[in-house]
Amino acid sequence: VQLQASGGGLVQPGGSLRLSCAVSGSTLDHVAIGWFRQAPGKEREGVSCVISTDGITYYRNFVRGRFTISRDYAKNTAYLQVNSLKPEDTAVYYCAADLRDRCSYDMDYWGRGTEVTVSS
Repeated sequence: VQLQASGGGLVQPGGSLRLSCAVSGSTLDHVAIGWFRQAPGKEREGVSCVISTDGITYYRNFVRGRFTISRDYAKNTAYLQVNSLKPEDTAVYYCAADLRDRCSYDMDYWGRGTEVTVSS
């Protein structure tokens, strides 16, 4: 399974981006998809996750109401819509997939990250 994250960039505070995670080697209906981020000098932290079997989504409190995770089965791509961005959202964002359909820091496959910089 391979994952490719994209969609990052430089955005002003309050702006939005849509991060994409293209999945190959498996289909989205068989894996949980998680989004994580790592800011400079900080540990990687979970942001959001979706379970494939029941569609349950999880969000960390610091992004709840601003970020939305979704999936496009036809494109086999997961998304993270990030709105109302704050400077503290600046980080490299990673997507990950788990064949056991679990959300955790120990997911099976990880993609390369996409960098998000929030600055005026």
